[in-house]
Amino acid sequence: MRAAALAAMAALIIRAAPASADPASPAVTVRLDGAGELPAALQIVALLTILSLAPALVIAVTSFTRILIVLSFVRSALGTQQIPPNIVLVGLALFLTVFTMAPVWREVNDLAVQPYLSHQIGYEVAAQRAVAPVREFMLRQTDEPDLALFVRLAKLPRPETPADIPTYIVVPAFMIGELKRAFAMGFMIFLPFVVIDMVVATTLMSMGMMMMPPVVVSLPCKVLLFVLVNGWQVVTESIVTSFR
Repeated sequence: MRAAALAAMAALIIRAAPASADPASPAVTVRLDGAGELPAALQIVALLTILSLAPALVIAVTSFTRILIVLSFVRSALGTQQIPPNIVLVGLALFLTVFTMAPVWREVNDLAVQPYLSHQIGYEVAAQRAVAPVREFMLRQTDEPDLALFVRLAKLPRPETPADIPTYIVVPAFMIGELKRAFAMGFMIFLPFVVIDMVVATTLMSMGMMMMPPVVVSLPCKVLLFVLVNGWQVVTESIVTSFR
């Protein structure tokens, strides 16, 4: 009786199951809501990834690096130790970065962000359009020898046009170019303050005041000179106009 009952149950299960069903390989269907759009879960993951990489992107592909290094050189040249504080320099560098990069971000918003949010283009097209203005900005600031260095290190063929240069080549070439320009500007900033230090040290030695540290006299002189020439305005104008 038990065997007959089991056989009857098996017959009912087989009869109820679709003829095409394969229990060893269940079917999985993936559906995208709309052509060219990511599912909501993947959009959230992509957004979180972008937010986690945002600090590195700000440093790598914007004017932030040059601005912050030049401002740090100003503080070192003045010899004021931690004045202005790091938080002030970073904040000023961040807002100057927003100012200098505003045309690029406006173009990214017009070409990629707004069309994507209005469902006019897919995420792949939006990503390509968003990268293009940033690449153009980096290429304007990058010298050919820096690009040639990384093309040679990557063992790539000689590019015929800027579009042939991969983005992973453009970014490091842009960064070392930013470091080079920032150090050149820092050297020019240091020169007048070094002259003041030398004049003060020589004057104190000629007066026989060898026990007095020269920084006691030179620091107020450097701060006074910086204030008289409106140094922060001069430095800010030089930084902003240095981006071609």
